Amino acid sequence: QVQLVESGGGLVQPGGSLRLSCAASGIGFSIYNMGWFRQAPGKQRELVATVTSDGNTVYADSTKGRFITSRDNAKKTVYLQMNSLKPEDTAVYYCRAQRARPTTVFWGQGTQVTVSS
Repeated sequence: QVQLVESGGGLVQPGGSLRLSCAASGIGFSIYNMGWFRQAPGKQRELVATVTSDGNTVYADSTKGRFITSRDNAKKTVYLQMNSLKPEDTAVYYCRAQRARPTTVFWGQGTQVTVSS
């Protein structure tokens, strides 16, 4: 059974930092592209950052320079280090595992991040 379990969310003040983790099980983690997405109330889910199976990273313009994603294939875990957090970063953050040929996508259950004073 495939599971993606996010952790590390919570309440943080503006300017603060959080580190999210997503632990995978039941998949060949190293061959998957791993992504972080977020969804704020009343808004569509949006890309935050991705790290490909070969370690290349892509960031949304809104998170570039503040967020860093990385992966540890031995631990089957992907991380999202979030710095200089803003109230507009408040959302539920989701982890996604994706591969092509065959097209396969798995999602985690999400973790809440709230940035507020």
